[in-house]
Amino acid sequence: MIKIDPTLSLIPFLLAAAPIQKPASTAIEGPPRTLAPFFTAAPTSAKRPDSDGFLRRWLLLEPISKPSRTNANLTSIYVRKTLYTEYFPDQFTVIPHDGDKVTVADQKLAWHALDTTNFNVKLFRLAYGLNKPTYGVVCWAVTVVNSPREISGVRLSVGSNSASIWWLNGVETADLFNDRHMIVDDVVSKRITLHKGRNVLRGGLINGPGLSDFCVRFIDENGQPIRDITTSLE
Repeated sequence: MIKIDPTLSLIPFLLAAAPIQKPASTAIEGPPRTLAPFFTAAPTSAKRPDSDGFLRRWLLLEPISKPSRTNANLTSIYVRKTLYTEYFPDQFTVIPHDGDKVTVADQKLAWHALDTTNFNVKLFRLAYGLNKPTYGVVCWAVTVVNSPREISGVRLSVGSNSASIWWLNGVETADLFNDRHMIVDDVVSKRITLHKGRNVLRGGLINGPGLSDFCVRFIDENGQPIRDITTSLE
């Protein structure tokens, strides 16, 4: 006769009662994402351009998803169609406040009032720091330019990666098409006038793969930066 160890009948119960040992996670979590060191929160006071005239205070909208695998399609026709599309109400007239939200399709996006720590506004770093899409995006930027006097004969000077269109006081003033890197003074507008007091500068930028950023300043008839203006949030 085969003898059965009576303790064997307890094995199923012991296994059921034993805690399940999960393997230790090997994933390495990085630090939480932030906008530092590329941006700081903008105070309500006015801000002068930097020593080279670049505007560093902006209201920036979280990126609108516009999937694209290439920047080869950034022709003038495509860019104009994309950036003149109305994604949210009052897109070409609103002066948003920090934290204001808009809805684009099923995306809820917020405006952020920020000072950039570099002469160029690193939109890729903005998106990355906010855990938003970094590629295949449309970005919007707004700032209020305050001039102590009427200044005629000035030019809006822009560099962007990639394509962008810029409006001053509601009038298209500069455009940059095709796949391009951000280069200082890449495109310079025709002669324009900064009104005494408040002027609204608005930009739309579209980018597929790769980094995205822009730099903006006003220059005089001799190509020198205009520094006695300020930027503000309203």
